[in-house]
Amino acid sequence: MKQESPPTHLDVKAFAQAASEIAGHDSLSNYVRLLEETKGQGADRIINWSARGEFRTDEAGTEQVWLHLTVDASLPLTCQRCLDPADIAVVVNRSFRFVGSEEAAAAQDEEAEEDVLVLSHDFSLADLIEDEVLMALPVIPRHDTCPVAPKLAAVDPGFEAAATEKRNPFAVLAKLQHGKGS
Repeated sequence: MKQESPPTHLDVKAFAQAASEIAGHDSLSNYVRLLEETKGQGADRIINWSARGEFRTDEAGTEQVWLHLTVDASLPLTCQRCLDPADIAVVVNRSFRFVGSEEAAAAQDEEAEEDVLVLSHDFSLADLIEDEVLMALPVIPRHDTCPVAPKLAAVDPGFEAAATEKRNPFAVLAKLQHGKGS
């Protein structure tokens, strides 16, 4: 099923039982924390997403609820090399296993390779999309090749002059001594 915005009230178990799939696209402006990362730039950018629910059986024969999420976006971030805007591609392709309680999720999440979340009848897929894109952002966004070569040198006119002056380490002591004798 195609839709514009991701659901904010998804019954994850029913979604998985029906082996449902939904996909859509949404405006970056609907994601407050992502918009903060772009410093308000690109509010009209599109975030493409899809989600698929399924039941999987574990080794013990117990059925488990799973959700597979994919997200594709290009976000305008600031290149940390040249400080100009850079379009950074962000791709999320993750699976999540759902359990019945916070305690079970906390206990199993440490050992599991997949992320373990709490089963909900009122799950916000929009919040999950935003969380996952935020975690997928590069720590240091930058162009592959900056459009303008970054300035890699700094000039301090007084630095050369100060380095060439030879200071006598005993000059300070001599000034102190002359001050006492007066």
